[in-house]
Amino acid sequence: MNALDGLPVVVIGAGPTGLAAAAHLHERGLPFTILEAGDTPGAAVRQWGHVRVFSPWRYNVDPAARRLLDEAGWVAPDPEALPTGAELVGDYLQPLAELPQLKPHVRYGARVEAISRLGLDRLRTAGRDTAPFLLRLADGDELFARAVIDASGTWGTPNVLGASGLPARGEADSVAHLEHALPDVLGADRGWFVGRHTLVIGSGHSAANTLLSLAELSAAEPGTEVTWAIRTASPTRTYGGGAADALPARGALGSRLRAHVDAGRIRLLTGFSVHALAPTDGRVSVVVRHADGTDESITVDRIVAATGFRPDHSIAAELRLDLDPVLGATRAIAPLIDPNEHSCGTVPPHGVDELAHPESGYYAVGMKSYGRAPTFLMATGYEQVRSIVAALAGDWTAAREVQLDLPETGVCNSNPAESASGDNCCGPEPTGRGLSTGISGGLLSAPLSLVALDAAPAGGCCAS
Repeated sequence: MNALDGLPVVVIGAGPTGLAAAAHLHERGLPFTILEAGDTPGAAVRQWGHVRVFSPWRYNVDPAARRLLDEAGWVAPDPEALPTGAELVGDYLQPLAELPQLKPHVRYGARVEAISRLGLDRLRTAGRDTAPFLLRLADGDELFARAVIDASGTWGTPNVLGASGLPARGEADSVAHLEHALPDVLGADRGWFVGRHTLVIGSGHSAANTLLSLAELSAAEPGTEVTWAIRTASPTRTYGGGAADALPARGALGSRLRAHVDAGRIRLLTGFSVHALAPTDGRVSVVVRHADGTDESITVDRIVAATGFRPDHSIAAELRLDLDPVLGATRAIAPLIDPNEHSCGTVPPHGVDELAHPESGYYAVGMKSYGRAPTFLMATGYEQVRSIVAALAGDWTAAREVQLDLPETGVCNSNPAESASGDNCCGPEPTGRGLSTGISGGLLSAPLSLVALDAAPAGGCCAS
């Protein structure tokens, strides 16, 4: 009898991808345990509960989870509606986690501190594939598992402000002036921003959401100033495809942001690479170092660091992982999602084969599977765990039939009839690929008046 027989599959994280994995494990009749560091399902999602996502409900619900919920009489939301993070938790994740098929298997307040193999460190090879996984929790408890699906995400490990990937000088001393991604500008955090000058650093959708909220606040509250800083020479990629975006809500996000910049309600700084932060008389000075070695500074009241996230693989330090040296993602996935190579957002369907490590039975999924790449969507995570669970059940045919059930124009097209005809700034979309960002048409090209802090050559829409 194998030492792994009868042991559960341990899922780390009770967010959308982790709970989807649990639903698939239940359907396959495989024992499982879910370890959630927070006190509720979707604990990380709750932290940005005020934000409305740009993908409609029909792409945010895992098929296996939907089957379980439907059996329990779940009243599904409007499939075309765009939920907030709070609605995603309250209307989907919470009911899913409360189902009798899942609830007894979820442990809250269970933070994983380390993962290894029972009796074996990373050096030992003999008997490794048949030794149980050992998971040690922060409270000292230990669990054994036949496999580990790590859906712990990246929310707890945001990127630093320093342009070199290291904290900017003085960053640790300036935490009183810093907010990480997606503060509730118009709600709980409003008092931090009213009548103050806020600098938003970053070029992703988190930055765009925060900037739009700040622009709304500045219109209502005199003295509220907004500055937006990006490292690149142009905000084109942040503005996205506008009306050509396969996701109308996302296209509108970029178009609205552009309008505020054009009107001067948001000041845009380009070529902005943070070198140092210095608290000064209740404010903070942000020092920018240019390529020629000269410095320039801007003094503000608050900084929102919308600079993305990175995976923390430290809990798996005793496992044999094969990670891409650039992204920190599984090596096989990295070429498919590297933003240096795929700025227009295409990503092929991928599953157990691309997510496997030399450590048999360990899989990082969801946001964590993408490392530092910024384009992950829930629908991709759902297909990842479906494939992995099929493989764990021995159904390799199903495991390798990896598909994203998506409209041709992209991953979250909420209006297929009005989608772009297929023209793409990066050329035709490869057959069988979904769009990880939903941008399917040419990017907007009208000129902008930019405040350039550091001149840099502007490439085409597909430049990195």
